[in-house]
Parts: sequence; C-alpha cells; structure tokens
Amino acid sequence: MSEPLRLMVYDRTCAGTLVGLSTAWRAGAVLYRGLRRLDGAFGARSWDEALGWLSTYERGRPIAEIQYWGHGRWGRVFVDRDVLDGHVFDVGHPLHARIEAVRERLLPSGRSLVWLRTCEAFGASAGHELAQRLADGLGARVAGHTHIIGAVQSGLHGLAPGRVPTWPRDEGLREGTPDAPIRAQGSGILRPNTITCFDGAVPEAWFA
Repeated sequence: MSEPLRLMVYDRTCAGTLVGLSTAWRAGAVLYRGLRRLDGAFGARSWDEALGWLSTYERGRPIAEIQYWGHGRWGRVFVDRDVLDGHVFDVGHPLHARIEAVRERLLPSGRSLVWLRTCEAFGASAGHELAQRLADGLGARVAGHTHIIGAVQSGLHGLAPGRVPTWPRDEGLREGTPDAPIRAQGSGILRPNTITCFDGAVPEAWFA
C-alpha cells in the first residue's frame, strides 16, 4: 500500500479588508507542510469543492488524516455559508456521494483521523450528535472542539467509531443550555483539553 496522506482543507473565503482568517489558515498550512505534518493542503470555497479535492487528490494513496480549519458552531462546520453537519450521511443529501468517496479513501479499522479545528463544533448536544455521526459514518476517529478557538484551542475531544461521547454536553457553554446553546466560552490555558495552533496531534488520552 502507498504511504497514507495527511491532508488539510481550509476556508479560503474568510478574507478581511486587509488580512482575514484565511490568510492565517493558509500560513498555517505552509508552516505545517514545512514541519512535514502535511502532504497537501487546499483552500476551498464550498464543501462540494473541499470534498471533491479530498476524494481525488493523489487518488492512488489512502488518507490517514484530514484536518479542516475554518468556522464552526454547535454540530455544524462551514465553508463560507455552506454547512456540513451529520445529515451529510443521509441518502439523498447533496454531499452524500462526495462524503462516501472520501470515506472510501480512509484507512480500515478506524485508523484514520478527521480533525475539525473550528470553534465549538463538538459542543452541546448537537456537537455530540455530529461527533458520533462523523465517527460512525466515516469509520474513522474524529476530533473537534467545544470552545471558541484561535491561537489557543480548548475543549479538544476525540471519538472512535462505535463509541459515544463522554465529555459534558455543557462544556464550553457560556450562555444557554446543551439543547439550546446561545454563546460559547473562549479558549484559555486553564480550560479543559487545551492545545495551541502549533500543536499538530490529538493526545491519545482525549479519545473516548
């Protein structure tokens, strides 16, 4: 088998008047490639574009790791205003064929990792549902955050296929309830399961 790939996708649409977050994410991709943590990176304008690239880039090699750098809310991740959530695995969803093509490239026995480096995608009840649907639907380990993230990234949790989330549903909530979240907490060095943007791996102890 060819050496498995480590790939990153980021939202290329988040551009400000001078410097937007897409610039920081693109710089992060350059840094990670320089550190030999990635084999390829792509700035996407939609989930169709992102999943299309993941399913075709060096298609003769399997994928060991996918990182997505962009925006998220409880149970959802975005490219611009384009949403990806647990319904992507429903037959008939516009992205269903794309996500299935990506799944086919992942390593067997849950050995691949899909890491959503976005704000609070794994927070609240919706985040629990997303984590479980991603892990089971992709047959891969997944990771995501419960807090608002930036250079410091808190509330990092992982989930293996066939498992259920064990982190608190109210972790990272500043206002609202797990079933009706309103505002998330920012990251901080004293918050649970905190790393920085310079850390390139999910600690094994943080997987459920």
